[in-house]
Amino acid sequence: MPRSSGAGYGCPHRDPSMLDSREVPQDSRQGTILEATQENAKTSSLTDGQTLSKESLSHALELSAPEKVQDALLHSPEEVLWTTRADGRVHLRMDPSCPQLPYTVHRMFYEALDKYGDLRALGFKRQEKWEHISYSQYYLLARRAAKGFLKLGLERAHSVAILGFNSPEWFFSAVGTVFAGGIVTGIYTTSSPEACQYIAYDCRANIVVVDTQKQLEKILKIWKHLPHLKAVVIYKEPPAKKMANVYTMEEFMELGNEVPEEALDVIIDAQQPNQCCVLVYTSGTTGTPKGVMLSQDNITWTARYGSQAGDIQPAEVQQEVVVSYLPLSHIAAQIYDLWTGIQWGAQVCFAEPDALKGSLVNTLREVEPTSHMGVPRVWEKIMERIQEVAAQSGFIRRKMLLWAMSVTLEQNLTCPASDLKPFTTRLADYLVLAKVRQALGFAKCQKNFYGAAPMTAETQRFFLGLNIRLYSGYGLSETSGPHFMSSPCNYRLYSSGKVVPGCRVRLVNQDAEGIGEICLWGRTIFMGYLNMEDKTREAIDEDGWLHTGDTGRLDADGFLYITGRLKELIITAGGENVPPVPIEEAIKMELPIVSNAMLIGDQRKFLSMLLTLKCTLDPDTSDPTDNLTEQAVEFCQRVGSKATTVSEIVGKKDEAVYQAIEEGIQRVNMNAAARPYHIQKWAILERDFSISGGEFGPTMKLKRLTVLEKYKDIIDSFYYEEKM
Repeated sequence: MPRSSGAGYGCPHRDPSMLDSREVPQDSRQGTILEATQENAKTSSLTDGQTLSKESLSHALELSAPEKVQDALLHSPEEVLWTTRADGRVHLRMDPSCPQLPYTVHRMFYEALDKYGDLRALGFKRQEKWEHISYSQYYLLARRAAKGFLKLGLERAHSVAILGFNSPEWFFSAVGTVFAGGIVTGIYTTSSPEACQYIAYDCRANIVVVDTQKQLEKILKIWKHLPHLKAVVIYKEPPAKKMANVYTMEEFMELGNEVPEEALDVIIDAQQPNQCCVLVYTSGTTGTPKGVMLSQDNITWTARYGSQAGDIQPAEVQQEVVVSYLPLSHIAAQIYDLWTGIQWGAQVCFAEPDALKGSLVNTLREVEPTSHMGVPRVWEKIMERIQEVAAQSGFIRRKMLLWAMSVTLEQNLTCPASDLKPFTTRLADYLVLAKVRQALGFAKCQKNFYGAAPMTAETQRFFLGLNIRLYSGYGLSETSGPHFMSSPCNYRLYSSGKVVPGCRVRLVNQDAEGIGEICLWGRTIFMGYLNMEDKTREAIDEDGWLHTGDTGRLDADGFLYITGRLKELIITAGGENVPPVPIEEAIKMELPIVSNAMLIGDQRKFLSMLLTLKCTLDPDTSDPTDNLTEQAVEFCQRVGSKATTVSEIVGKKDEAVYQAIEEGIQRVNMNAAARPYHIQKWAILERDFSISGGEFGPTMKLKRLTVLEKYKDIIDSFYYEEKM
């Protein structure tokens, strides 16, 4: 489909004159939205009684209206491409193909107000009823939060750390932090007190915002080790007891009234696009978490052009509706939900905290998003749930679904770009697939994205069979999120899309197949790792190129295909370089009972593999159970086994299943390029990989070093005989 020509597309210079229309009275600083926040202490609602007064908004806008754009490259002395200081500034990587002048987060929001002020910005549920906050209300809440942070002693280039599930409070606390000259730092809600301490200490957090008593207790436990911490704000429930320097959200917002609007605007006016405003900590899958510093320009440029490459529409054309549920401490969710939402006037609706334990589909049905993003594991869980429901359905319904998916998959594979669908494909969609999409909450969803980790070919083909294309993006925390994007008009199966216009890519040290390390350049590239000069020098070369450590190839049309990571590359004792991911994916494709596969063989004489089986998840904890999924049980039945649990297979060494797996591995070996790529030994683990088990990081990335250590005895047994 062609890209819309609506507002926001292209790279024109903005007309600064539009920023100077200030027809505003000067007599009212606080309207009813701010008064309504006082009422929150009684009602626990963000929107009760919030009939916004034009005077309150106009006065805030007059005080904060940005002056004509200043080109940071022309008016600042900074020539360095990176820094490790929170208060540092960097030279921006301007590209002639997309020369948008740099601007701040405040200016991005200010311009959004002019276009989207009355539109719904944030949706949230209170007592089973959806309530909404407009962009005008959102802006004033962020200003009030900013003044609250200043009152609590937020210092410039220090952080506000946010430890809580996605909510309006997370959003306006984050925006308010930037307005106040601070740095937003998200912390995963699953983090241990020790992990919270490491991040809060490293980022010099002056204030920590938490959602529940459980998270508050983590901070109370470590507070004595945090010399910069001055206060904690809790927003979902009051603290169990009154404590010094611990405030409810209502008390915190009241504090903001004591700071003049003019004082906040002095701080806003002093901000520059090449200053840090966001810290994203890497998940630490390969070592100590690193604080990725993102500038205001990183955020505003990526929110505009990264999302544009994914065909996200401005609200003038169609207001995008998205569901926010992935951790905002991860760059993918933060840039997609929070910052892109402001850029284009999207309506962001918040899922329940137990979204990933089963309630997400209910929210999707109620909200009916136009655009949706999930990490691969989320899409896999949806796939497994559909397969379970289908397995329990009657014979005719099940056959109808399989027929509909089969004809649709064939059409999407053979004619992916065709809008002219055969009659049978249209009939299958009308009779079956449209109802499935509606049941999932995707009836109105035009764009479905995934990122943050590789997705199996099986999952991509499954959703293609439902007439749901999954659009991949590629990027890192260090690229502010997307540096490559797929979209409805820029799609190729199994690829990560094309480079975002205005960004650059090159592959270094390419092999005979054109596979090399992916290096990136552009306005997305981060400022540096906080307090880590050596790591920053390793990542960014002298010409400003980011060396990702990922390997990939580009096809003739510029589509990127990820092949693995340099650090994951297995170098056998015989000197063979073996990328593990393609072999692991081949095993999972060949054996549908396998959930996770990890190849082993670094400095070993041959390759071996650890396998886990597909099992159901505990609805309360999301931890893997002992029970096999319907798909896994079907596999067992096909090969002649009656097993329904992992322990039956592993404990009794189920002969039928083990034989079937061995045969599947041999089929993969037959397709290998050479004998050193053959898997010679393998084992099935008693429990699937999980976050709680330590094998996965917060975004479901495999922590290979942890797996090697945790299952060392099993791995050593593969090679024990060779040492005898």
